[in-house]
Amino acid sequence: MPTVLITGANRGLGLEFARQYGADGWRVHACCRNPEEASELGTIAAARPDAVSVHRMEVTEAASVSTVAQNLSDQPIDILISNAGILGGRGWKLGQTDYGNWEETLMVNVLGATHVLESFVDHVTSSDLKKMATISSKLGSIELARATSNLAYRTSKAAVNMAVKCVADALADRGVVCVAVSPGWVQTDMGGANADLAPEESVGNMRTLFETLTPGHTGQFLNHDGTELPW
Repeated sequence: MPTVLITGANRGLGLEFARQYGADGWRVHACCRNPEEASELGTIAAARPDAVSVHRMEVTEAASVSTVAQNLSDQPIDILISNAGILGGRGWKLGQTDYGNWEETLMVNVLGATHVLESFVDHVTSSDLKKMATISSKLGSIELARATSNLAYRTSKAAVNMAVKCVADALADRGVVCVAVSPGWVQTDMGGANADLAPEESVGNMRTLFETLTPGHTGQFLNHDGTELPW
């Protein structure tokens, strides 16, 4: 039975990843900040208690991430999906930057996401598939940037893309495929109701992408449909 670990699994894309992988017979380690409040995730776990486990993980708390990693020390993880993230402030005007909000966004989307990758290296390298996917965003592309909104979010995703590239290079000789993936504009709490893609479609596309990843893809920034995105 292949195994997947998902952060931010209580809602949105993370919840849909847990739902789809669980339904397809994978062993799922679903991580979120407050499991007791994650009712939908709890329902998924209750339906497959032999395969779906819920873990408390706050990605900005080193002890929280380390505890899960230690508890799963004997568990190979075929696919690690570092999905937990926050939007930060939507608006931004020069001279009115909310640096506290920006710092929080960087802590979650960059430091938290990178800590997850580092903490589960041994789990991934001991698996059959050896894949790591960090959920980024096309808004993190410097080349494609054409707006001044969402500064905190945009910079956090640009930064985590660099972290993914560095981690990918560090793990290449261990056979790990490490990529940053944009899920597209998705109808989640973050994306809003007017977004282009339903969570089911975005996650389905990304799962197909994960299946096709080879060592030649490591270090790339990819769209959910498999096309390469500019940095």
